[in-house]
Amino acid sequence: MQLAQNRYTIQGVDVLEIAEEFGLPLYVYDADKIIEKIGVLRSSFTGVNLKIKYAAKALTNLSILKLMRMQGTDIEVVSVNEARLALLAGFEPAQIMFTPSGNAFAEIQEAIGMGLKLNVDSIPLLQQIGEVYGGSVAVGLRINPHITEGGNVKIQTGHVDSKFGISVLQRADIQAVVTQYGMSVIGLHIHTGSDFKNADAFLKGADVLFELASDFPDLQFLDFGSGFKVAYKEGDHFTDVADLGAKVSAAFQAFCAGYGRELELCFEPGKFLVSESGHLLVNVNVVKQNPNRTFVQVDSGLNHLIRPMMYDAWHDIVNVSNPAGDHHRYNVVGYICETDTFATDRDLPEVRTNDVLAFKNAGAYGFSMASNYNSRPRPAEVLVYDGKPYLVRQRETFDDILRGQVNLSVLNEAATVAGE
Repeated sequence: MQLAQNRYTIQGVDVLEIAEEFGLPLYVYDADKIIEKIGVLRSSFTGVNLKIKYAAKALTNLSILKLMRMQGTDIEVVSVNEARLALLAGFEPAQIMFTPSGNAFAEIQEAIGMGLKLNVDSIPLLQQIGEVYGGSVAVGLRINPHITEGGNVKIQTGHVDSKFGISVLQRADIQAVVTQYGMSVIGLHIHTGSDFKNADAFLKGADVLFELASDFPDLQFLDFGSGFKVAYKEGDHFTDVADLGAKVSAAFQAFCAGYGRELELCFEPGKFLVSESGHLLVNVNVVKQNPNRTFVQVDSGLNHLIRPMMYDAWHDIVNVSNPAGDHHRYNVVGYICETDTFATDRDLPEVRTNDVLAFKNAGAYGFSMASNYNSRPRPAEVLVYDGKPYLVRQRETFDDILRGQVNLSVLNEAATVAGE
């Protein structure tokens, strides 16, 4: 989103005009920003066979998935329904990496039947697959490297107490199951979470995988997950992807030389690719002045953007309607009957009733984590592509909230009798 002459635009389209056309609250995504981020990642890794697998859970809108496929990425999913969306978007089963985390075995079998690539995240699951399929199903292994890096522990997944992956200390147990059933291990995978500022965490993870790789002669890929830190506000640290690419590429080239052949170097970015593309536009319902605070109450809440409440996440907020106004301090809060504070003591141009505010960096884990709490409908979604805004998800209605509920006739009859 760009500001010029007191006017916010996305690809030259006036943001207020988008709000007027599609209504509020509204998620808006900039396709150019997603394409730019894919290009940054590709240009940062040289001399290696790089494979980008978009982490679908960050934003599963079908049009976003189609955009990713058009840009030549593969995709990583964590449920069969995400895989179904990927197939609808045009991905081939071989392009879909399924990484479960405690999923029911019936779902694992369904994924295998769909022809997806499978990352196994526990010894019991590896054992089950061996018992049912023997060596007929090739698998990847998700390894927990016991690495703690970064700031926010709520979004780290590679530490010793994490539920994710097979502990690196269980190397002998892995080998015992693989040998027992003659299983083919075609990949090793780690994902240490988010919030890493430099290449150190990835290089530590690489050392773990490089060491384990000697146990498996049939490897096709090593997957380093993601965890690239995105800057959410002025002065934030962020991952230097160029530096990361140079260091990891060099280490990977050296590993492949020792392994005896070139493998795929895989990353699974989600937030890195879509976070900056997304904006949540909201309407100001009330500006309420209390003795100690001035509250800006908007037509959204944790039902639409839960990250500030769940992760203490910061999202820059801009007053799209009044960018040149005198600055004041506000608490920006939602309309949900919970504490749903988006921002405290935020310095903003004067906010007035019916102004349009925009929450930046809302592309990742925004709509995909939205809910119908307080029986509120979820927003519409718009993708700005080639300089034109397109509706890519309709706004929910009350009928959508009712859908699936069963009106029990026995309760209707009882209610009628009670009311007589």
